Amino acid sequence: MKDTNIHGQKIGLEVKNWKTPQTVQEAEVTQCLKGRYCQLVKLDSAHAPSLHSAFSGTDDAHWTYLPYGPFKSQSDFEDLIDTLNLNWRKSSLAYCIQSIEQEEALGFCAYLRMMPQSGSIEVGHLSFSPKLQKTPAATEAIYLMIDAIFKLGYRRCEWKCNDLNLPSIAAAKRYGFKYEGTFRQAQVVKEHNRDTAWLSIVDHEWKALKACFEEWLQAENFTESGLQKKRLSELTSKLS
Repeated sequence: MKDTNIHGQKIGLEVKNWKTPQTVQEAEVTQCLKGRYCQLVKLDSAHAPSLHSAFSGTDDAHWTYLPYGPFKSQSDFEDLIDTLNLNWRKSSLAYCIQSIEQEEALGFCAYLRMMPQSGSIEVGHLSFSPKLQKTPAATEAIYLMIDAIFKLGYRRCEWKCNDLNLPSIAAAKRYGFKYEGTFRQAQVVKEHNRDTAWLSIVDHEWKALKACFEEWLQAENFTESGLQKKRLSELTSKLS
């Protein structure tokens, strides 16, 4: 591998034998992502009633940093699903996060900024209902999304959020994402400025991070009441 050219100029490391991966829409492996605690299935209008039920009673603060919500009715969820599946279908793929046994909707998420030509993709629209928050299923949903795209041959997985959304940034770092910087005045959301924090995991980091996720997700890591014995951050922080 080379990091300088014939002119003595520094250049990026050589990337050999890398091929443009399939889009997630084309890839069979991403049609249904199934784990031990949850499964991710393509989001459609049939999920609206269950999502409305899952998020009913959710504090409005849950939606502060998202570009939509709060939702007061089932039709609000139907409109969101239509938007995700129709307006953004070329650049995103949205999922409903379900419990394994009852196939109950627990939240939703999506792949965004899908750029197979450069091997880059974002996980976003992460919205976890109270039943999903702080559970093994919540972490497993993220694990399933990341693992699927690196299996396809993507080189980079991105995480972006409002720079003021400190819980989101903390969660990303817990999962092993590395902070890259903040894009100032990147968007206007709900009539307020948004500076956007960028974080990422790249392909050569995933093998070790994947082992951390899989160790943490083992049933033996949880008490009978569901409390974790070892924190995921304890595992991923060792790789920094």
